[in-house]
Amino acid sequence: MPDNKKPIERIVTKNKIYILIIAIILVILCIQNIIFIIPSIIVFIFTLIYTYWIDNKKTTEITQHIEELTFDIDSTAKKTLVNSPFPLVILETDGNIVWRSSTFVSEFGNIDIKNILINLSKEIKEELEKGIKAINKQLKIEKKDYKIIGEYIKNKQKGRKKKNEFLVALYFINNTENLELEKKYEDSKNCIGIISVDNYDETMKGITSEERPQVMVQIENIVQNWISETEGIAIKSERDIYICIFDQKYIEEIKERKFELLDEVKKIEIEGPYQITLSIAISQDGETNYEKYKTAMATLDIALGRGGDQAVIRKNEKYSFFGGRSVEIEKRTKVKARMVAHALEDLIQEAENIMVMGHTNGDIDSIGSSIGIYKFAKTLGKEAKIVNNTYGASLQEFMEVLKNEEEYANAIIDREEAITEANDKTLLIIVDTNKKSYVEVPEVLDKVNKIVVIDHHRRSPDYIENATLSFHEVYASSAAELVTELLQYTTNEIILSTFEAESLYGGIMVDTKNFTFKTGVRTFEAAAYLRKNNVDILKVKKWFQSDLKSYNIIAEVVKNAEIVKDSIGISEYNNSEDENSNLICAKSADELLTINNITASFVLGIQKDKICISGRSIGDVNVQLILEKLGGGGHLGVAGAQLEGVTIEEAKKLLIERIDEYYSQE
Repeated sequence: MPDNKKPIERIVTKNKIYILIIAIILVILCIQNIIFIIPSIIVFIFTLIYTYWIDNKKTTEITQHIEELTFDIDSTAKKTLVNSPFPLVILETDGNIVWRSSTFVSEFGNIDIKNILINLSKEIKEELEKGIKAINKQLKIEKKDYKIIGEYIKNKQKGRKKKNEFLVALYFINNTENLELEKKYEDSKNCIGIISVDNYDETMKGITSEERPQVMVQIENIVQNWISETEGIAIKSERDIYICIFDQKYIEEIKERKFELLDEVKKIEIEGPYQITLSIAISQDGETNYEKYKTAMATLDIALGRGGDQAVIRKNEKYSFFGGRSVEIEKRTKVKARMVAHALEDLIQEAENIMVMGHTNGDIDSIGSSIGIYKFAKTLGKEAKIVNNTYGASLQEFMEVLKNEEEYANAIIDREEAITEANDKTLLIIVDTNKKSYVEVPEVLDKVNKIVVIDHHRRSPDYIENATLSFHEVYASSAAELVTELLQYTTNEIILSTFEAESLYGGIMVDTKNFTFKTGVRTFEAAAYLRKNNVDILKVKKWFQSDLKSYNIIAEVVKNAEIVKDSIGISEYNNSEDENSNLICAKSADELLTINNITASFVLGIQKDKICISGRSIGDVNVQLILEKLGGGGHLGVAGAQLEGVTIEEAKKLLIERIDEYYSQE
């Protein structure tokens, strides 16, 4: 840094104490005798000159010493760069090579690395423009893995236009051996699997005592043969449960084989209406085997909650699904319904207040179920509210009827009220969904300590994990069916009004497509119970009738359908201004299924800034598995999805790709 001070200022600054002392002595001498004035001035000037000369000499010596030291450091640094043990290259941000070390030349001399460096420079330049200055990348070159680290250098070249303001110094560190060791270590870790025989009790009751041992031996042989291919072990922990342990390196192989034991076990012939199926859960999550076992148990709940007959692999809290193409088997026992009813009664009694919440854009099943639970809580003398912020267009007429019901005048609250009133003593009861992101007001989930889930949809990866009580039965036709069962088994008799019974009946009727889809013995028993409360079936049906304009639109959508895979109908509804687009798509998908030889249907529509897809099936195709790959969910026969950031043509292309994947995995 240049020194801008005048020489006299430099002297005074550095030696001011000594000069001051000399000046005082000379002044004292002059006061004693005036003849010392001239000599004193001469001595003082000489002192200043001498001090300046000494200071200048020292500065020169120090500067020379620093220059020599800097030269030594520069020489060492240059020698270190040239002989760097790691390949080093200095690039301009357009990919031009400014300099490269001898190690870099020997490492990549036989490789055309120019294009690799250009692409790498583009990535680095884009990151620099975004404000990312740390350079840390992984790159595979000629079967070797390199860790690339570096830094930016200010381009100081003169006499030319600088199109590259920065240079980039990059070190290429061969990380292949480390990654191989890391992979070997990861592959050697244990995976914990749990295999469960679905509907074990019902299946065993349906066969003779002589057949049971034979059937169990066949199941065990299939399980043992499957696990032996992974060099693992399978231990029978309960009559219908096997615990498996094997190395992680076999996971990819298992995925490729698509859990063939799911199909093999179905080939076991037994008498009666049942078919033997398995649910399989495999977990890689957890530091210890015990932690992996616990996460495997939670994963098994997901497999069972999705209807069984499938395998689920959990890794890094993400799930991969295999199988799950068969129709859910109805459980005839009502023991669980009775137990849940009594447990729910206790939870309601303990709570300070009750909130009942369905899914966003609620339908009659969601609202009807909410009304049933509301009645449950009010019968027990508890303060209850129904959270409803949005509802589908198909509910407009029903909601008008609801508003005229005196008992429900103040029963419904919106989003803001729900967030305000919810607290740690509130019991939150979720109906007709198990997804955190799909509930009416997700924020309420974090404000309460106790949650009850009543749902009939296949469990999604985004399910509500911390539920205190869960009544999750995928065989059920609707949430309204499950709620109706609970109302029958309470210790306190619940007397439904005609409107309340019609609300629940409407939920069952709509979800079963007028009792033609996914109906079992228990569905009709629930409907019969509700009919005793003077349900007017025609009145309920009128709530959901289409007007002539909507019917004509639906007819046009059906007319424009195209067929893929010989039996799947796909159509579109392109009116982005129609607020009822979702309803039109759903009804059009239903209508397509009435056409001969169509086993599944998908209708795409525009809903605000999203593309909505409604999927329907008569059972041969699992539309839930197809739409789940697009972020949706639902049932084997009824499912939906919403896509953002795509056009309807792009969404259709994605849908067809997922249909192709579905058939390729059969």
